[in-house]
Amino acid sequence: MVDDSKPAEAMQTSRTVEVEPPAMIKADLVAGLFFIVLAAATFFGSWTMDRLEVRRINPLTVPGLVPGMLAIALMICGLILTVRSLRSPAPGGWSGLGNAIISTSAQRAAAVLVLTLSYTLVLVGWLPFWLATGIFVFVFILVFEVWLASPRRTLIQTLPWALGLAVVTATVVTLVFQRLFLVRLP
Repeated sequence: MVDDSKPAEAMQTSRTVEVEPPAMIKADLVAGLFFIVLAAATFFGSWTMDRLEVRRINPLTVPGLVPGMLAIALMICGLILTVRSLRSPAPGGWSGLGNAIISTSAQRAAAVLVLTLSYTLVLVGWLPFWLATGIFVFVFILVFEVWLASPRRTLIQTLPWALGLAVVTATVVTLVFQRLFLVRLP
């Protein structure tokens, strides 16, 4: 049964098309090109990895297979992002790109990049894997809940569950890789 008491305008659904700012379109172009270059470098690295033919390893289990597949997926995503940004009109986008780069979302992306690179290039290899993973998860939670969150949580609120989640994550990830996948971790 239809309620006729509502005006016709209220019964119609309106479609709101969100228009992306020109600076973000240009930022997407830069990010897409970065992902394409990163994917190409990753694919090259995976292609040149030792295939272990001497050990008669099944071709589906060679070390470079998963990184190569991830590189292909990243390449596709980078291409989609690049093509989409090239097809979108963005008058004055380059002039506003600086504001997009210093935006809150860009700061969060930069924090992810710095934390991830610190984990992979500094922590893993210098510390046991379980400890490096625990520190990474702990610091990641603190950065995104205490300093980059909106609204921010207090350090006292965040410390207990950040520590608990870091311990659980480090333990589970280490056990899964060592016991289930039989991977020797650094």
